[in-house]
Amino acid sequence: MRLAVCQSANPEIPNTYALPGNPGLRGISPVRYESINPDLFTFNRERLRALLKPNSIVIVHSNDILPSNADGTFPLKQNSDLLHLTGVNQEETVLVLMPDAKDDKEREILFVKETSELIAIWDGEKLTKEQARAQTGIERIEWSHSFDSFLHRLIPQVDHIYLTTNEHLRASVVVQTRNDRFIRDCQARYPLHRYERLAPLMHQLRMTKHPIEIDILQKACDITEAGFRRILGFVKPGVGEWEVEAEYLHEFVRRGSRGFAYTPIIGTGRNACVLHYIENHSRCLDGEMLLMDVAAEYAGWNADMTRTIPVNGRFTPRQRDVYNAVLRVLRGANDILRPGNTPMNYQKQVIELMEAELIGLGLIDAKAAKEQGPDKPLVKKYFMHGTSHHLGLDVHDVAPPHEPFAEGMVFTIEPGIYIREENLGVRLENDVVIGANGNTDIMGNIPIEADEIEALMNAR
Repeated sequence: MRLAVCQSANPEIPNTYALPGNPGLRGISPVRYESINPDLFTFNRERLRALLKPNSIVIVHSNDILPSNADGTFPLKQNSDLLHLTGVNQEETVLVLMPDAKDDKEREILFVKETSELIAIWDGEKLTKEQARAQTGIERIEWSHSFDSFLHRLIPQVDHIYLTTNEHLRASVVVQTRNDRFIRDCQARYPLHRYERLAPLMHQLRMTKHPIEIDILQKACDITEAGFRRILGFVKPGVGEWEVEAEYLHEFVRRGSRGFAYTPIIGTGRNACVLHYIENHSRCLDGEMLLMDVAAEYAGWNADMTRTIPVNGRFTPRQRDVYNAVLRVLRGANDILRPGNTPMNYQKQVIELMEAELIGLGLIDAKAAKEQGPDKPLVKKYFMHGTSHHLGLDVHDVAPPHEPFAEGMVFTIEPGIYIREENLGVRLENDVVIGANGNTDIMGNIPIEADEIEALMNAR
Protein backbone atom coordinates (compact mmCIF):
# COMPACT_ATOMS: atom_id res chain seq x y z
CA MET A 1 0.00 0.00 0.00
CA ARG A 2 1.42 3.40 -0.93
CA LEU A 3 1.01 6.48 1.22
CA ALA A 4 -1.56 9.00 0.06
CA VAL A 5 0.14 12.37 0.38
CA CYS A 6 -1.62 15.45 1.71
CA GLN A 7 0.41 18.54 0.85
CA SER A 8 2.04 20.70 3.49
CA ALA A 9 2.51 24.44 3.16
CA ASN A 10 5.65 23.68 1.16
CA PRO A 11 4.49 21.37 -1.65
CA GLU A 12 7.99 19.91 -1.94
CA ILE A 13 7.92 18.60 1.63
CA PRO A 14 4.72 16.70 2.47
CA ASN A 15 4.20 16.32 6.20
CA THR A 16 0.85 14.57 6.30
CA TYR A 17 0.40 10.95 5.29
CA ALA A 18 -3.02 9.31 5.30
CA LEU A 19 -3.23 5.54 5.11
CA PRO A 20 -6.53 4.52 3.53
CA GLY A 21 -8.47 2.24 5.87
CA ASN A 22 -5.52 1.67 8.19
CA PRO A 23 -4.06 4.82 9.75
CA GLY A 24 -0.65 3.47 10.69
CA LEU A 25 0.83 6.96 10.33
CA ARG A 26 -1.70 9.57 11.18
CA GLY A 27 -2.25 13.28 11.27
CA ILE A 28 0.02 16.30 10.93
CA SER A 29 2.99 15.73 13.17
CA PRO A 30 4.54 18.64 15.09
CA VAL A 31 7.78 16.65 15.19
CA ARG A 32 10.02 14.74 12.79
CA TYR A 33 8.02 11.51 12.54
CA GLU A 34 4.30 11.07 12.09
CA SER A 35 2.88 9.19 15.08
CA ILE A 36 2.58 5.43 14.69
CA ASN A 37 -0.64 3.69 15.56
CA PRO A 38 -0.01 1.92 18.92
CA ASP A 39 -2.11 -0.99 17.66
CA LEU A 40 1.07 -2.15 15.91
CA PHE A 41 2.91 -2.59 19.21
CA THR A 42 -0.09 -4.10 20.98
CA PHE A 43 -0.38 -6.62 18.15
CA ASN A 44 3.32 -7.45 18.35
CA ARG A 45 3.14 -8.09 22.09
CA GLU A 46 0.07 -10.27 21.68
CA ARG A 47 1.90 -12.43 19.15
CA LEU A 48 4.85 -12.79 21.49
CA ARG A 49 2.67 -13.79 24.43
CA ALA A 50 1.21 -16.62 22.37
CA LEU A 51 4.70 -18.16 22.02
CA LEU A 52 5.71 -18.08 25.68
CA LYS A 53 5.82 -21.02 28.04
CA PRO A 54 3.28 -20.95 30.90
CA ASN A 55 4.16 -18.90 33.95
CA SER A 56 6.83 -16.80 32.22
CA ILE A 57 8.23 -13.29 32.36
CA VAL A 58 9.85 -11.35 29.52
CA ILE A 59 12.30 -8.56 30.30
CA VAL A 60 13.75 -6.35 27.54
CA HIS A 61 16.02 -3.37 28.20
CA SER A 62 16.80 -0.44 25.93
CA ASN A 63 20.27 -0.06 24.53
CA ASP A 64 22.87 2.14 26.18
CA ILE A 65 23.91 5.55 24.99
CA LEU A 66 27.50 4.67 24.08
CA PRO A 67 30.52 6.90 24.79
CA SER A 68 32.74 8.19 22.01
CA ASN A 69 35.74 10.18 23.35
CA ALA A 70 36.24 12.66 26.19
CA ASP A 71 32.70 13.46 27.36
CA GLY A 72 31.11 12.74 23.97
CA THR A 73 28.46 10.16 23.18
CA PHE A 74 26.97 8.54 20.11
CA PRO A 75 23.24 8.98 19.41
CA LEU A 76 21.05 6.25 20.88
CA LYS A 77 20.43 3.30 18.57
CA GLN A 78 17.50 1.58 20.21
CA ASN A 79 17.29 -2.15 20.84
CA SER A 80 15.25 -3.39 17.89
CA ASP A 81 13.23 -5.90 19.93
CA LEU A 82 12.17 -3.18 22.36
CA LEU A 83 11.27 -0.89 19.48
CA HIS A 84 9.26 -3.70 17.85
CA LEU A 85 7.28 -4.29 21.05
CA THR A 86 6.80 -0.71 22.29
CA GLY A 87 7.87 1.90 19.73
CA VAL A 88 9.81 3.72 22.47
CA ASN A 89 13.11 5.21 21.30
CA GLN A 90 14.42 6.39 24.66
CA GLU A 91 17.24 5.27 26.93
CA GLU A 92 16.71 3.57 30.32
CA THR A 93 13.49 1.93 29.17
CA VAL A 94 12.46 -1.57 30.27
CA LEU A 95 9.54 -3.70 29.09
CA VAL A 96 8.17 -6.42 31.37
CA LEU A 97 5.55 -8.91 30.16
CA MET A 98 4.09 -11.45 32.59
CA PRO A 99 0.99 -12.86 30.87
CA ASP A 100 -0.03 -15.23 33.69
CA ALA A 101 0.26 -12.70 36.52
CA LYS A 102 -2.59 -12.99 38.99
CA ASP A 103 -2.80 -9.21 39.15
CA ASP A 104 -3.98 -7.94 35.77
CA LYS A 105 -2.02 -4.73 36.29
CA GLU A 106 1.25 -6.68 36.34
CA ARG A 107 0.81 -8.40 32.98
CA GLU A 108 2.33 -5.50 31.05
CA ILE A 109 4.58 -2.88 32.62
CA LEU A 110 6.77 -0.33 30.88
CA PHE A 111 9.47 1.48 32.84
CA VAL A 112 10.62 4.83 31.45
CA LYS A 113 13.13 7.39 32.60
CA GLU A 114 11.62 10.04 34.84
CA THR A 115 12.19 13.55 33.62
CA SER A 116 13.26 16.47 35.81
CA GLU A 117 13.81 20.17 35.44
CA LEU A 118 17.56 19.57 35.14
CA ILE A 119 17.12 16.92 32.43
CA ALA A 120 14.60 19.12 30.61
CA ILE A 121 17.07 22.02 30.55
CA TRP A 122 20.11 20.05 29.45
CA ASP A 123 18.75 17.23 27.31
CA GLY A 124 15.06 17.93 26.78
CA GLU A 125 12.08 16.38 28.49
CA LYS A 126 11.57 12.61 28.47
CA LEU A 127 8.27 10.82 27.94
CA THR A 128 5.61 11.43 30.54
CA LYS A 129 3.61 8.45 31.74
CA GLU A 130 0.66 9.66 29.71
CA GLN A 131 2.75 9.99 26.55
CA ALA A 132 4.29 6.54 27.04
CA ARG A 133 0.84 5.04 27.55
CA ALA A 134 -0.51 6.65 24.37
CA GLN A 135 2.54 5.70 22.31
CA THR A 136 2.73 2.04 23.34
CA GLY A 137 -0.79 0.98 24.28
CA ILE A 138 0.58 -0.20 27.66
CA GLU A 139 -1.59 0.91 30.57
CA ARG A 140 0.89 0.40 33.41
CA ILE A 141 3.78 2.88 33.21
CA GLU A 142 6.36 3.19 35.98
CA TRP A 143 9.61 5.10 36.40
CA SER A 144 12.83 3.25 35.61
CA HIS A 145 14.31 3.85 39.04
CA SER A 146 11.58 1.63 40.51
CA PHE A 147 12.38 -1.34 38.23
CA ASP A 148 14.58 -3.18 40.72
CA SER A 149 11.96 -3.23 43.46
CA PHE A 150 9.30 -4.42 40.99
CA LEU A 151 11.63 -7.13 39.74
CA HIS A 152 12.12 -8.61 43.20
CA ARG A 153 8.38 -8.90 43.61
CA LEU A 154 7.64 -10.30 40.16
CA ILE A 155 10.44 -12.85 39.60
CA PRO A 156 9.42 -15.21 42.46
CA GLN A 157 5.99 -15.57 40.83
CA VAL A 158 7.31 -17.16 37.62
CA ASP A 159 9.16 -20.27 36.49
CA HIS A 160 10.62 -19.07 33.16
CA ILE A 161 12.58 -15.87 32.49
CA TYR A 162 12.95 -14.79 28.85
CA LEU A 163 15.92 -12.49 28.21
CA THR A 164 17.21 -11.04 24.96
CA THR A 165 20.59 -11.46 23.29
CA ASN A 166 21.96 -10.55 19.88
CA GLU A 167 21.83 -13.83 17.95
CA HIS A 168 22.03 -12.45 14.43
CA LEU A 169 24.11 -14.82 12.32
CA ARG A 170 26.41 -11.98 11.22
CA ALA A 171 26.75 -10.37 14.64
CA SER A 172 30.20 -9.71 16.06
CA VAL A 173 29.49 -8.87 19.69
CA VAL A 174 32.46 -7.08 21.25
CA VAL A 175 30.65 -4.56 23.49
CA GLN A 176 28.57 -5.59 26.50
CA THR A 177 25.04 -4.23 26.24
CA ARG A 178 22.57 -3.23 28.92
CA ASN A 179 20.72 -6.50 28.28
CA ASP A 180 23.97 -8.46 28.63
CA ARG A 181 24.66 -6.89 32.03
CA PHE A 182 21.13 -7.62 33.14
CA ILE A 183 21.45 -11.30 32.16
CA ARG A 184 24.59 -11.58 34.29
CA ASP A 185 23.02 -9.83 37.28
CA CYS A 186 19.66 -11.59 37.01
CA GLN A 187 21.22 -15.06 36.86
CA ALA A 188 23.40 -14.28 39.85
CA ARG A 189 20.43 -13.02 41.83
CA TYR A 190 17.94 -15.72 40.77
CA PRO A 191 20.06 -18.77 39.86
CA LEU A 192 17.36 -21.46 40.15
CA HIS A 193 14.90 -20.11 37.60
CA ARG A 194 14.69 -21.51 34.07
CA TYR A 195 16.19 -19.04 31.67
CA GLU A 196 14.88 -18.90 28.10
CA ARG A 197 16.16 -17.30 24.90
CA LEU A 198 13.91 -14.53 23.65
CA ALA A 199 15.86 -14.07 20.39
CA PRO A 200 14.44 -17.08 18.48
CA LEU A 201 10.89 -15.96 19.25
CA MET A 202 11.59 -12.38 18.18
CA HIS A 203 13.24 -13.58 14.99
CA GLN A 204 10.14 -15.60 14.19
CA LEU A 205 7.85 -12.64 14.86
CA ARG A 206 9.86 -9.90 13.18
CA MET A 207 10.46 -11.65 9.86
CA THR A 208 6.82 -11.10 8.81
CA LYS A 209 5.76 -7.46 8.65
CA HIS A 210 2.48 -5.93 9.81
CA PRO A 211 0.80 -3.64 7.22
CA ILE A 212 1.65 -0.64 9.40
CA GLU A 213 5.33 -1.61 9.26
CA ILE A 214 5.14 -1.87 5.48
CA ASP A 215 3.62 1.62 5.36
CA ILE A 216 6.57 2.95 7.38
CA LEU A 217 9.06 1.13 5.14
CA GLN A 218 7.30 2.66 2.14
CA LYS A 219 7.87 6.10 3.66
CA ALA A 220 11.59 5.31 4.07
CA CYS A 221 11.69 4.22 0.41
CA ASP A 222 9.89 7.37 -0.73
CA ILE A 223 12.44 9.54 1.07
CA THR A 224 15.21 7.48 -0.52
CA GLU A 225 13.64 8.09 -3.93
CA ALA A 226 13.71 11.84 -3.34
CA GLY A 227 17.42 11.64 -2.50
CA PHE A 228 18.21 9.66 -5.64
CA ARG A 229 16.28 12.00 -7.91
CA ARG A 230 18.14 14.91 -6.33
CA ILE A 231 21.57 13.51 -7.11
CA LEU A 232 20.63 12.65 -10.71
CA GLY A 233 20.64 16.38 -11.31
CA PHE A 234 23.83 16.88 -9.33
CA VAL A 235 26.37 14.24 -10.37
CA LYS A 236 28.87 15.25 -13.04
CA PRO A 237 32.59 14.77 -13.67
CA GLY A 238 34.65 16.31 -10.90
CA VAL A 239 32.22 16.04 -7.98
CA GLY A 240 33.44 14.25 -4.88
CA GLU A 241 31.90 11.06 -3.57
CA TRP A 242 31.54 12.93 -0.27
CA GLU A 243 29.55 15.67 -2.00
CA VAL A 244 27.12 13.07 -3.34
CA GLU A 245 26.81 11.73 0.21
CA ALA A 246 25.99 15.24 1.43
CA GLU A 247 23.26 15.68 -1.18
CA TYR A 248 21.56 12.49 -0.02
CA LEU A 249 21.82 13.46 3.63
CA HIS A 250 20.37 16.90 2.98
CA GLU A 251 17.35 15.46 1.19
CA PHE A 252 16.78 12.68 3.71
CA VAL A 253 16.86 14.94 6.75
CA ARG A 254 14.70 17.69 5.23
CA ARG A 255 12.00 15.07 4.62
CA GLY A 256 11.87 13.80 8.20
CA SER A 257 14.47 11.05 8.26
CA ARG A 258 17.26 11.10 10.82
CA GLY A 259 19.57 10.29 7.95
CA PHE A 260 21.17 7.16 6.58
CA ALA A 261 19.79 3.71 7.33
CA TYR A 262 23.41 2.50 7.27
CA THR A 263 26.83 3.90 6.45
CA PRO A 264 26.53 4.91 2.78
CA ILE A 265 28.66 3.30 0.08
CA ILE A 266 29.37 5.80 -2.70
CA GLY A 267 32.10 4.46 -4.95
CA THR A 268 33.23 5.64 -8.34
CA GLY A 269 35.32 3.65 -10.81
CA ARG A 270 37.37 0.95 -9.10
CA ASN A 271 35.90 1.87 -5.71
CA ALA A 272 32.59 0.39 -6.93
CA CYS A 273 34.26 -3.04 -6.91
CA VAL A 274 34.82 -2.85 -3.12
CA LEU A 275 31.68 -4.28 -1.55
CA HIS A 276 31.88 -2.37 1.72
CA TYR A 277 33.63 0.78 0.49
CA ILE A 278 32.63 3.54 2.95
CA GLU A 279 35.47 6.07 2.72
CA ASN A 280 33.66 8.08 0.01
CA HIS A 281 36.77 10.21 -0.55
CA SER A 282 37.46 10.08 -4.31
CA ARG A 283 36.43 12.38 -7.12
CA CYS A 284 34.09 11.10 -9.82
CA LEU A 285 35.84 11.11 -13.19
CA ASP A 286 34.45 11.40 -16.71
CA GLY A 287 33.72 7.95 -18.15
CA GLU A 288 33.39 6.20 -14.78
CA MET A 289 30.34 4.56 -13.23
CA LEU A 290 29.23 5.63 -9.75
CA LEU A 291 27.79 2.95 -7.44
CA MET A 292 25.63 4.25 -4.58
CA ASP A 293 24.38 1.87 -1.89
CA VAL A 294 22.51 4.39 0.23
CA ALA A 295 19.05 4.70 1.76
CA ALA A 296 17.03 6.52 4.41
CA GLU A 297 15.63 5.36 7.70
CA TYR A 298 12.24 6.47 8.96
CA ALA A 299 11.03 6.15 12.57
CA GLY A 300 13.56 3.35 13.12
CA TRP A 301 12.68 1.30 10.01
CA ASN A 302 15.12 1.13 7.12
CA ALA A 303 15.13 1.24 3.34
CA ASP A 304 18.03 -0.28 1.38
CA MET A 305 18.73 0.90 -2.17
CA THR A 306 21.59 0.61 -4.65
CA ARG A 307 21.86 2.43 -7.95
CA THR A 308 24.78 2.72 -10.37
CA ILE A 309 24.91 5.64 -12.80
CA PRO A 310 27.34 7.03 -15.40
CA VAL A 311 29.18 10.04 -13.99
CA ASN A 312 28.87 11.98 -17.25
CA GLY A 313 25.22 11.06 -17.79
CA ARG A 314 25.80 8.65 -20.68
CA PHE A 315 26.43 4.90 -20.55
CA THR A 316 29.12 3.54 -22.83
CA PRO A 317 27.99 0.45 -24.76
CA ARG A 318 29.98 -1.79 -22.37
CA GLN A 319 28.59 -0.07 -19.28
CA ARG A 320 25.05 -0.38 -20.59
CA ASP A 321 25.52 -4.08 -21.37
CA VAL A 322 26.77 -4.81 -17.85
CA TYR A 323 24.06 -2.62 -16.33
CA ASN A 324 21.25 -4.34 -18.24
CA ALA A 325 22.65 -7.75 -17.33
CA VAL A 326 22.41 -6.87 -13.64
CA LEU A 327 18.90 -5.49 -14.12
CA ARG A 328 17.76 -8.70 -15.81
CA VAL A 329 19.11 -10.73 -12.88
CA LEU A 330 17.26 -8.45 -10.43
CA ARG A 331 13.99 -9.01 -12.27
CA GLY A 332 14.61 -12.72 -12.63
CA ALA A 333 15.35 -12.95 -8.90
CA ASN A 334 12.07 -11.19 -8.13
CA ASP A 335 10.23 -13.92 -10.07
CA ILE A 336 11.71 -16.68 -7.90
CA LEU A 337 11.65 -14.85 -4.55
CA ARG A 338 8.29 -16.42 -3.86
CA PRO A 339 6.50 -18.15 -0.98
CA GLY A 340 7.81 -21.64 -0.33
CA ASN A 341 11.22 -21.15 -1.90
CA THR A 342 14.19 -21.33 0.50
CA PRO A 343 17.16 -18.95 0.80
CA MET A 344 19.76 -21.54 -0.25
CA ASN A 345 17.76 -22.78 -3.24
CA TYR A 346 16.95 -19.20 -4.24
CA GLN A 347 20.62 -18.19 -4.20
CA LYS A 348 21.54 -21.17 -6.36
CA GLN A 349 18.86 -20.16 -8.86
CA VAL A 350 20.11 -16.57 -8.94
CA ILE A 351 23.67 -17.82 -9.52
CA GLU A 352 22.38 -19.71 -12.56
CA LEU A 353 20.79 -16.51 -13.89
CA MET A 354 24.02 -14.62 -13.30
CA GLU A 355 26.13 -17.31 -14.97
CA ALA A 356 24.18 -16.90 -18.21
CA GLU A 357 24.67 -13.12 -18.09
CA LEU A 358 28.40 -13.39 -17.42
CA ILE A 359 28.76 -15.74 -20.40
CA GLY A 360 26.88 -13.24 -22.53
CA LEU A 361 29.23 -10.47 -21.40
CA GLY A 362 32.28 -12.53 -22.35
CA LEU A 363 33.49 -12.73 -18.76
CA ILE A 364 33.03 -16.51 -18.53
CA ASP A 365 33.63 -19.10 -21.24
CA ALA A 366 30.56 -21.29 -21.79
CA LYS A 367 32.59 -24.49 -21.89
CA ALA A 368 34.49 -23.61 -18.71
CA ALA A 369 31.19 -22.76 -17.01
CA LYS A 370 29.91 -26.29 -17.61
CA GLU A 371 33.07 -27.77 -16.12
CA GLN A 372 33.21 -25.66 -12.94
CA GLY A 373 32.24 -27.22 -9.63
CA PRO A 374 28.94 -26.73 -7.77
CA ASP A 375 30.36 -23.73 -5.88
CA LYS A 376 30.47 -21.83 -9.20
CA PRO A 377 33.86 -20.15 -8.63
CA LEU A 378 33.81 -18.53 -12.08
CA VAL A 379 30.56 -16.80 -11.27
CA LYS A 380 31.64 -15.83 -7.78
CA LYS A 381 34.70 -14.07 -9.16
CA TYR A 382 32.30 -11.41 -10.47
CA PHE A 383 29.30 -11.88 -8.15
CA MET A 384 30.53 -12.91 -4.72
CA HIS A 385 27.75 -11.92 -2.32
CA GLY A 386 24.22 -12.97 -1.45
CA THR A 387 21.29 -11.61 -3.40
CA SER A 388 18.68 -10.89 -0.74
CA HIS A 389 18.20 -10.31 2.97
CA HIS A 390 15.30 -9.49 5.28
CA LEU A 391 14.67 -5.77 5.83
CA GLY A 392 12.98 -3.94 8.68
CA LEU A 393 14.07 -2.46 12.00
CA ASP A 394 17.53 -3.74 11.16
CA VAL A 395 18.90 -3.34 7.65
CA HIS A 396 19.91 -7.00 7.76
CA ASP A 397 16.79 -7.90 9.67
CA VAL A 398 16.52 -10.96 11.87
CA ALA A 399 14.94 -14.26 10.84
CA PRO A 400 15.48 -17.96 11.58
CA PRO A 401 18.12 -19.36 9.22
CA HIS A 402 16.86 -21.33 6.21
CA GLU A 403 13.26 -20.19 6.84
CA PRO A 404 11.20 -20.52 3.62
CA PHE A 405 9.98 -17.31 2.06
CA ALA A 406 6.43 -16.37 3.00
CA GLU A 407 3.81 -13.74 2.33
CA GLY A 408 4.40 -10.55 4.30
CA MET A 409 8.19 -10.80 4.42
CA VAL A 410 10.21 -7.84 3.13
CA PHE A 411 13.42 -8.54 1.24
CA THR A 412 16.07 -6.70 -0.71
CA ILE A 413 17.09 -7.93 -4.15
CA GLU A 414 20.64 -6.77 -4.94
CA PRO A 415 22.64 -8.54 -7.66
CA GLY A 416 25.88 -7.07 -8.89
CA ILE A 417 28.72 -7.58 -11.33
CA TYR A 418 32.20 -6.41 -10.34
CA ILE A 419 34.88 -6.37 -13.03
CA ARG A 420 38.03 -5.19 -11.28
CA GLU A 421 40.15 -5.46 -14.40
CA GLU A 422 37.85 -2.90 -16.06
CA ASN A 423 37.40 -0.69 -12.98
CA LEU A 424 33.67 -1.30 -13.42
CA GLY A 425 31.22 -2.32 -10.74
CA VAL A 426 27.44 -2.33 -11.10
CA ARG A 427 24.94 -3.22 -8.38
CA LEU A 428 21.19 -2.58 -8.39
CA GLU A 429 18.92 -3.06 -5.38
CA ASN A 430 15.21 -2.72 -4.69
CA ASP A 431 13.07 -3.66 -1.69
CA VAL A 432 10.04 -5.92 -2.17
CA VAL A 433 7.17 -7.26 -0.09
CA ILE A 434 6.40 -10.91 -0.83
CA GLY A 435 2.73 -11.35 -1.69
CA ALA A 436 0.48 -14.31 -2.36
CA ASN A 437 0.01 -13.47 -6.03
CA GLY A 438 3.18 -11.51 -6.70
CA ASN A 439 5.69 -9.28 -5.00
CA THR A 440 5.16 -5.58 -4.39
CA ASP A 441 8.21 -3.49 -5.24
CA ILE A 442 8.13 -0.65 -2.71
CA MET A 443 10.93 1.01 -4.68
CA GLY A 444 9.03 0.66 -7.93
CA ASN A 445 8.90 4.45 -8.42
CA ILE A 446 12.66 4.88 -8.16
CA PRO A 447 14.24 5.20 -11.64
CA ILE A 448 16.19 2.13 -12.69
CA GLU A 449 16.01 1.77 -16.49
CA ALA A 450 19.21 2.94 -18.24
CA ASP A 451 17.30 5.20 -20.63
CA GLU A 452 15.41 6.87 -17.78
CA ILE A 453 18.64 7.41 -15.84
CA GLU A 454 20.23 9.09 -18.86
CA ALA A 455 17.14 11.22 -19.51
CA LEU A 456 16.96 12.49 -15.95
CA MET A 457 20.70 13.19 -15.75
CA ASN A 458 20.63 15.17 -18.99
CA ALA A 459 17.45 17.13 -18.22
CA ARG A 460 19.25 19.62 -15.98
